[in-house]
Amino acid sequence: MKSGSCKVIALALAVLLSAIVVPAAQAQSWPSRPLKFVAPFTPGGSTDNLSRLLAQKLSVVYKQSIVVENRPGAGGAVGSDLVAKAAPDGYTLLLSTLATHVIAPVIQKTPYDGLRDFTHIALLGGPPTTLTVGPGLAEAKDLKSFIALAKAKPNAIAYGTPGNGTHGHLVAELFKQLAGIEISHVAYKGGMPAVTDLVAGHVPVGALTVASVGPHVRAGKVRVLASTAARRIPDFPEIPTFAELGYPELTSITWFGVAGPANLPAAIVDSLNREIRKAMQAADVRDRLRAEGFEFADLDPAQTLEYVRSETRRWQPIAKASSARND
Repeated sequence: MKSGSCKVIALALAVLLSAIVVPAAQAQSWPSRPLKFVAPFTPGGSTDNLSRLLAQKLSVVYKQSIVVENRPGAGGAVGSDLVAKAAPDGYTLLLSTLATHVIAPVIQKTPYDGLRDFTHIALLGGPPTTLTVGPGLAEAKDLKSFIALAKAKPNAIAYGTPGNGTHGHLVAELFKQLAGIEISHVAYKGGMPAVTDLVAGHVPVGALTVASVGPHVRAGKVRVLASTAARRIPDFPEIPTFAELGYPELTSITWFGVAGPANLPAAIVDSLNREIRKAMQAADVRDRLRAEGFEFADLDPAQTLEYVRSETRRWQPIAKASSARND
């Protein structure tokens, strides 16, 4: 073999070896500087609170500060795109959600793919959605009587949600199909405005999380007919699940996770997954989220990715059929 050819081969091998060794070396020294945790919604909401809770726990473990950066806009797509385009070095993380990674790519033109453009590191879990009636619908004593009322008055009953394409919207749309009823959607800009109108009687029904309606349930101002929880919520044992009322297809949560850019080094992913799972299992975290009906997950990276894939297969067709748009 000619010496020129040998040099070319040697150079190619050197480049290939460096491509393998450099990321491995980076993973071993990670983290050597502060991390950024992007919360793709406004301060004060569930994503912001979870981001700060995790940042506090992980900063102690990794002995590095973790800055939570709120980057709201376009239903969470602005912050998600920022992370998708970041360097895959483990220093930029995202509080991912069902809305940002499964639903947004269907109901608006996101510049990213929820699966292809991210490394799904860990699943945190999340709260179930409820079908809740306010003071204006006193005759709906339970789910059966609500269905009968809706069938007697097609499209006469309105239901409020935090917005188009949210978990509440899609759960209600699926419920409509399963129960054979027609109710009208009212999309609010967030859960709190929808709850306010529900309590005031301006909208008779809400498809809202336990976290948002819980205080008003305790005060007797609204009544939950069913929840999408896998089992009855410990703090609200009187609330039946959709499954026990004959609708197992509605068992679901508004889930949150942690993601990073695509192609994160496996060593970093494994480390983050392990420490995030520990953090979510801590007694103080569980106590803090219990009142919200939060269902905790405990999945490794491969299981997390498969979960997001399964949720994509499950909800994207329903989102398309709902004609929800956030363009």
